[in-house]
Amino acid sequence: MDFLRGYHHEHEHHDYNAGAVPASGFRIKLSTNVPLQRHEVERAGPPPCNDLDGSSIYVGSAIFTHEDGRPKHVQPGKVGHHLNPPCHVPYGGREIGHHGRYDILIIDHAMMEWVHTSHGRIPEGRTPVEGGYEENGDRLYHAIAHVDGVRVPGKTGHHLGSAHVAFGGQEREIHENYEILCWRRRDF
Repeated sequence: MDFLRGYHHEHEHHDYNAGAVPASGFRIKLSTNVPLQRHEVERAGPPPCNDLDGSSIYVGSAIFTHEDGRPKHVQPGKVGHHLNPPCHVPYGGREIGHHGRYDILIIDHAMMEWVHTSHGRIPEGRTPVEGGYEENGDRLYHAIAHVDGVRVPGKTGHHLGSAHVAFGGQEREIHENYEILCWRRRDF
């Protein structure tokens, strides 16, 4: 599976009416090799979440690579200008600060919406926005869960049976009452 082939970036021309929107949505390509500037994250629009201190948190994906640069797996997580490094993902029971390539998802509310779910289910009749994949190819989707009164972006998938978010240095699992990012239904 070549998930990165489905990635399209906000500077590329796209025609929403032609059905040219990729399954992973449009993204702002970033890297920890270049310091994150506030104006770069603000291009993604209003933040869907805020951290405990009120700082803006965006939905993103970290691209993990093999030593030769080939993509290994892509993990959905959170991006914040105040985080060091700016992209954090839930992985291996911990909150991992990712070094390397990552993207911020541009959430287009005319085409996408957060839908309530539980236990790794994709709501019936809905198509989730692709957020990444595991090393074994299992698909991952963007999720938002509430932790200590804060909305936190993370990941979900059938195989996980829950939402996983990076918070307080840990990978937190939320089994019920979280949200998955889906494409809006089109009524023609």
